[in-house]
Amino acid sequence: MAATEARIAQGLNGNGLVAYTEGLTKRYAPAVTALAEVSFAVRPGEFVAVLGPSGAGKTTLFRCLTGLTRPDRGTVNVAGRDIWQSPRELRLARRELALIFQQFNLIRRLSALENVLVGRLAQVPAWRVILRRFTRADRQLALGCLDTVGLLDRAGTRADELSGGQQQRVAIARALAQHAKVILADEPVASLDPESSATVLESLRSAVTAGVAVVASLHQVHLARAYADRIVALRDGRIVEDAPASQLDTRTIEQIYERNGERNES
Repeated sequence: MAATEARIAQGLNGNGLVAYTEGLTKRYAPAVTALAEVSFAVRPGEFVAVLGPSGAGKTTLFRCLTGLTRPDRGTVNVAGRDIWQSPRELRLARRELALIFQQFNLIRRLSALENVLVGRLAQVPAWRVILRRFTRADRQLALGCLDTVGLLDRAGTRADELSGGQQQRVAIARALAQHAKVILADEPVASLDPESSATVLESLRSAVTAGVAVVASLHQVHLARAYADRIVALRDGRIVEDAPASQLDTRTIEQIYERNGERNES
């Protein structure tokens, strides 16, 4: 954990972090520890893949990062804000977070463009979103985000007429339209076929190229190796690996998964 602590300290000394946790601990019962002293940091334009077997603590970690679950101990900082300091800090931090889920969470009857425009909710009056009366500048921004994920030609297509992979790319475009500093993607390709999974992860890489940090939980080790810059691996609620993706070898994968009776495609 010394490397992680050094990374956090370096970032706090002015080299820039968009998010970090320190000593994050969450227990659901005296005998059930979901997270134990979890500390890691994320820089702008970094793709961090969170790996680990079922029950490792990935979901709880993401819930703590978004403020949906309050930890028993530790710090969660997003865009320079301690999210548990006050309700206001949590609200402001959430403006800098964009969430992408396995289930896409699009409004099915709206077009791809209109779904992307929903991402502007934090920056425009709510009535514009409700009445779908967006400015020309907002529409141009949303079209640009769809172009980034390769779906400009689908701007007018209803969400329920898109494939699963296309819907997930619309969700990524919505996150880009939000102008968030961090995208949290909770198993974004778990329900997709291999070709769609690759396209979605390439879209997330486009966000990274634009300077947005991406933290994504993945089950597929080969995808983490191919698309992530860094791997943070959890087992039994603890970080057991925090290293560049290029250093993820077979022995490390076995240490992460096999003690839990679980093998993973590598």
